[in-house]
Amino acid sequence: MHHQTPTAAGAEVVGPPELAVELLAVPKAVPELRRAVRGHFGAACSEVQLCVSELLGNVIRHVGEGTPVRVRVVRVEGVGIRVEVTDPDPRVLPVLLHATGEDESGRGLVLLDAAARRWGVEQGAASKTVWCEVEAGEE
Repeated sequence: MHHQTPTAAGAEVVGPPELAVELLAVPKAVPELRRAVRGHFGAACSEVQLCVSELLGNVIRHVGEGTPVRVRVVRVEGVGIRVEVTDPDPRVLPVLLHATGEDESGRGLVLLDAAARRWGVEQGAASKTVWCEVEAGEE
């Protein structure tokens, strides 16, 4: 069965229905979310797993451990796989840093930027969604 749902941009969602999870941003949720993504798409989908890990990790580090988040992963025709992580703090925005070899952090968005075709932030009045799109090549 092919599931299709129109999206705001006019593209259609194809494949299995979206994976949508509401959870608390805590370290133990990261591997659980990676397993849920792998189970949902029925394959390793390493780039998607990397993206959900980095986006959730950014919420833990920069917004705060225990923050409630909504994670949405969906296959979009003509785009690939879109990953969205929504948190309730519209003020804390991600910044792409250029970490040096001595830095202990600051590489998360660099990894995301390398893995994703594109990424960005949708800012709302009471929340923000950090999203990225990756190739859907890994089946």
